[in-house]
Amino acid sequence: MKYLIAGLGSVGRRHMRNLISLGETDIVLLRTRKATLPDDELAGYPVETDINEAIKKHKPDAVIVSNPTALHLDIAIPAAQAGCAILLEKPISHSMERIDELSSAVQKSGAKVLVAFQFRFHPSLIKAKELISNGEIGRIISANVHFGEYLPAWHPWEDYRISYAARADMGGGVVATQCHSLDYLPWLVGEKVESVFGYTAKLSDLEIDVEDTAKISLRFANGALGSLHLDFNQQPPEHHFTIVGTNGTIKWNLADGAVKMYQAEKKNWVEYPLPASWERNVMFLEQTKHFVDIVKGNANPFCTLEDGIQVMKIISAVHESQKMGKVISFTE
Repeated sequence: MKYLIAGLGSVGRRHMRNLISLGETDIVLLRTRKATLPDDELAGYPVETDINEAIKKHKPDAVIVSNPTALHLDIAIPAAQAGCAILLEKPISHSMERIDELSSAVQKSGAKVLVAFQFRFHPSLIKAKELISNGEIGRIISANVHFGEYLPAWHPWEDYRISYAARADMGGGVVATQCHSLDYLPWLVGEKVESVFGYTAKLSDLEIDVEDTAKISLRFANGALGSLHLDFNQQPPEHHFTIVGTNGTIKWNLADGAVKMYQAEKKNWVEYPLPASWERNVMFLEQTKHFVDIVKGNANPFCTLEDGIQVMKIISAVHESQKMGKVISFTE
């Protein structure tokens, strides 16, 4: 199978390394040569600069879209029109514009799209999903996420001010960049988001032109309530969630990776630790394995384009809520 990778920043190179580790070495690179990392590991691979020419010349079976967020659809739409399988980095775009065009191209060509929300491949989140789906803590009432990181520490090798996350023109901002929890929270709860209220602001001393702090409230279709704190400022970083049900509670913290469950009837906590050998790249590698299976026709996407569109609707609703000062309902 032939893979084309568009965007060779840190995440694009991670995808490339994981493909190679799985024995997939027929790779074409689509480049602007604006990446801030050295080119040594890219030597020897064919390079193209135009997506349409690359598709016409190389006829890839799959396209990995890992360029800046605001440029995703410039790659994804031609790839979908050509019927390529697509691994589309999150969020799928910087706005709702042209998403209908992508959906139409996918529907017409039959292209399969996997949206790259890698936390769906974290073993502890998979365990939490299993526990919730099995009714171990009863009916879900509320859910809370805290996700704070210090933007300049993300990529120490580059000036954070030029990164896509820091720039409005590249589709940055904390809501879009840290939208993982906007995907995994509805997935865990098992309900779609019905309405959104959000506050966003640029509050730190970071030299960026996007929001660095967000407080988001969600109402799920079953009436459960959710809240999220996102920021580019917290030192040390912190990422955890708590999900409360009628018969217990589930907690998770990225720091140790374990899921902890309290059941009211038993009045005790049960811990499900990560495997001893687990490290962060494993969830990316599992995602890549799943994508390879999709490309080979052996699987359907675990995180679909529709899932990615739902996250985009929430992101857009957060910004609309901040602008309008009101709850944004998806049912109206």
